[in-house]
Amino acid sequence: MALRESGEDYLETILILHERTGYVRSIDIANELGYSKPSISRAVGILRDSGYINFGADGQITLTEAGREKAEAVYAKHKMLTRFLDEILGVSAENAEADACRIEHVISEETFEKLVEFMEKQ
Repeated sequence: MALRESGEDYLETILILHERTGYVRSIDIANELGYSKPSISRAVGILRDSGYINFGADGQITLTEAGREKAEAVYAKHKMLTRFLDEILGVSAENAEADACRIEHVISEETFEKLVEFMEKQ
């Protein structure tokens, strides 16, 4: 199932929170993104039904293999785009972060691969 931008953002956030704390619950996502608990509940339900996340008995959210692959791909794009915008173009760190978050969802694989090649030469 193809994910929309918001779904990718949720998966990326779950990945980041898990790396940071080792434990992710719906409330942690709500606090990180600044969304309401009902919005988070709906979104994680969709992600669960789509096979991207699982819920533990204790409420812990974990990424499935498909969820982890998608989250890592989005996060890799985010980090590379942020670095490119900041280090190469000189965009402020704040704007580089915000713009990378938007671009990561629409950049083609071809363009991203060329960006990676360019950055590896730098």
